[in-house]
Amino acid sequence: MPNPSRTAAVDYAALDDHALVACVRNGERTAFRHIMQRCNQRLFRVARAVVGDDAEAEDVLQESYMRAYHKLDSFRGEATLSTWLTTIVLNEARGRLRKRRPMVGLEQIDAAPDDTHQIIRFPSAFGSEDPATSAARAQIRHLLEQAIDDLPPAFRVVYMLREVEECSVEETASQLGIKPETVKTRLHRARRQLRAALQDQFATTVGEAFAFMGRRCARVSDAVMARLESEAEV
Repeated sequence: MPNPSRTAAVDYAALDDHALVACVRNGERTAFRHIMQRCNQRLFRVARAVVGDDAEAEDVLQESYMRAYHKLDSFRGEATLSTWLTTIVLNEARGRLRKRRPMVGLEQIDAAPDDTHQIIRFPSAFGSEDPATSAARAQIRHLLEQAIDDLPPAFRVVYMLREVEECSVEETASQLGIKPETVKTRLHRARRQLRAALQDQFATTVGEAFAFMGRRCARVSDAVMARLESEAEV
């Protein structure tokens, strides 16, 4: 049983991932909310890259968090917590995709002919903006997200991990179970396809693509916590 006074006294936000995991294992479910809030952005983007739908990506997150909570004892810390959770999300998302429709063979995608467009560059930093510019950026971001959605799934998930989440080539390869050279090739082709669809002015919005914060982040966290509370009462 969690100790209420202990839970109230802990500054979970200040704890590192391993300390949060230890708290959850000790029965402090509130610590799991902080794990979710810390990882929601990345995991939503990964799920969204695979299933291609906001609502289903949220469902993937909920189910993945439930799986993660119940198998948290299997987390040994060899990889980072976010990497471990990403693997669970990828497995859940891919399972749903297989049930939904046949997948195009990755060999066919990788063997597809390349094009000659210039590779797009996406800087992530930008300065202060007035409301009109912010509104324009929101529109551009929507177009960027649509362009990413239109990428082949194998390219889309590599692009999401490498460019949006800024994972290394090695980490991306490990998460997806492919060679680093394949990561580089798919990223190269993803950039080229985006360059064909977007103008250079869209470049600065990539760091904000598929935002999953505020009410959406809280909704998933609250739903998972409610399910855990229901289980505890049984």
